Amino acid sequence: MKRAVEFYSEGFKLAGDIYVPDGLPSGEQRAAVLLCHGYTGVKDLYLPDNAKTLNDAGYVVMTFDYKGWGESEGTRSRLAPYSRVADVQAAMTYLGMQPEADAGRIGLYGTSYGGATVSWTGAVDQRAKCIVSVVGIGNGARWMSRVRRVDEWFDLQELSKEDREKRASTGESEYVDRSEILLPDRQSAELAAAARRNNPAAVGTIPLEYVDDTIGFNPEWIVDKISPRPILFITSDNDRLVLPEESEQLYAHAGEPKKLVVLKGYGHYEVYSEPAFSEVMAATLEWYGEYL
Repeated sequence: MKRAVEFYSEGFKLAGDIYVPDGLPSGEQRAAVLLCHGYTGVKDLYLPDNAKTLNDAGYVVMTFDYKGWGESEGTRSRLAPYSRVADVQAAMTYLGMQPEADAGRIGLYGTSYGGATVSWTGAVDQRAKCIVSVVGIGNGARWMSRVRRVDEWFDLQELSKEDREKRASTGESEYVDRSEILLPDRQSAELAAAARRNNPAAVGTIPLEYVDDTIGFNPEWIVDKISPRPILFITSDNDRLVLPEESEQLYAHAGEPKKLVVLKGYGHYEVYSEPAFSEVMAATLEWYGEYL
């Protein structure tokens, strides 16, 4: 069963969905999982599949749109990574208020840039009892530079500098095609375009300030603060959009208990569809089953 909800983060109204397992007895509480989407994702893209799998396993689940995304209020299409952390914290509070949810057993699940978001949130908020980061990002500059040729990386930094000065002078950032910042490999471009094609909330342009926002948000700096709470990292050896070294470095910086799962042969967007999806969720359910 799914119900639409509204809650507030930093004064803005955010839209979310609560998914409750079918047949849950009245008054019974279950462990709950908050699902956090990625760079330009929205709650209705990919995450309902995760919610169904978690519901089938008995978990209460929540998805939501960050400020300025999907159905939520706020400046449109901003990355604002630290503000996203505040959104996750507000969503945890609201999820814990639900009659079906055990507020003392809330897990976080983040995919792609959401993997960075939940790693940071878990480090600063003790309420996150168990964290899963899937094809996540540990260091923004390393990620953006490694998927580009050297000339492309220097060009992007120069564009970012010009836009930084424009923002300081005018208060506005230039919008560019999403692919100029989220540089797609051949494999990712086709799969991502197909998934986004029928989603009206998917955006095609984003502001250049994404570059500064990305470079200034590096969860590997603080992921060790999650310990002694558990964190699982899932990546793939053929991810050409977010290289597996991002999860590997997050894992290296994290404290125990921790685990790194490296899937074989899948690209970045292939983790959202079969057969990779089942492998991702099997590892996730095993981790939550042990710790949540």
